[in-house]
Amino acid sequence: SQERSACLRRWYELMMENKEELARIITAENGKPLKEAQGEIVYSASFLEWFAEEARRIYGDVIPASAKDRRVLVLKQPVGVAAIITPWNFPSAMITRKVGAALAAGCTVVVKPAEDTPLSALALGELANQAGIPAGVYNVVPCSRQQTAAVGEVLCTDPLVSKISFTGSTATGKILLKHAAGTVKRVSMELGGHAPFIVFDSANADRAVAGALASKYRNSGQTCVCTNRFLVQKGIHDEFVEKFSKAIEKELHVGNGFDAKTTQGPLINEKAVEKVEKHIKDAVSQGASIVTGGKRHSLGKNFFEPTLLTNVTTKMLCTQEETFGPLAPVIR
Repeated sequence: SQERSACLRRWYELMMENKEELARIITAENGKPLKEAQGEIVYSASFLEWFAEEARRIYGDVIPASAKDRRVLVLKQPVGVAAIITPWNFPSAMITRKVGAALAAGCTVVVKPAEDTPLSALALGELANQAGIPAGVYNVVPCSRQQTAAVGEVLCTDPLVSKISFTGSTATGKILLKHAAGTVKRVSMELGGHAPFIVFDSANADRAVAGALASKYRNSGQTCVCTNRFLVQKGIHDEFVEKFSKAIEKELHVGNGFDAKTTQGPLINEKAVEKVEKHIKDAVSQGASIVTGGKRHSLGKNFFEPTLLTNVTTKMLCTQEETFGPLAPVIR
């Protein structure tokens, strides 16, 4: 465990030494503003630091037994090969958070990064090598979008794999759970959400708007903890919407992630843009109003204007599905 701890610690130090380059890889891969990418690298590295310290003390338990001539001991041992399937929105942090824990426990890992962002996973592999992590302990299997389902299925059904950790959509999570059931693997899932942001009449409108802006439009609305729907009490509704719309127009800047003033990078791909468009079209067809935004940005095909909708009802798609884009629907 001491050896594992030292390797993880060295890996953490190498990440911090190379944080500029690693951040640039993230921005090049998924478009998030460079400042957010730099934040992600520090966050990613922190998991390796944490698990380097945890690796030294994986304690078992002594449990009081039901009979006086017995002693019940629990030993904690590595489960074996862990398959790690990660999303594109945090292409570095979602890997170190899982891999740090697995390696600290003494497991080896096979990482399947999202098809949109394989380079972050490979860069981490290069640093793992430099940190002295033995060959075959941290493995990366990049693959195309066409091969993703097949590779995921192999990782979930192969009897040599003992554990699956997945962060991503609920739909994919359900498929992986089904595949993992055949060999009764241990499974950890972090799946999609539908987070509400609730504003009561008693709220401080300015603070509510600042929080809404930070939560909804981080990474252009593409994080699992971004607000997906706003529930605003009628007494504060108009003031909140007016201030929120002004803040969106004044404080958000759509652009290239490498440009220092950019707060909103592109969406990850064409499919993501189409989903935002579909949600807006559906809402407007049922009576919602566009306060600001509402269409693709003139910068290029994956850029979308930060959008605010009012007169939204719970019958609309955007209040039933996770949008994963820069769309804020407000329900009075």
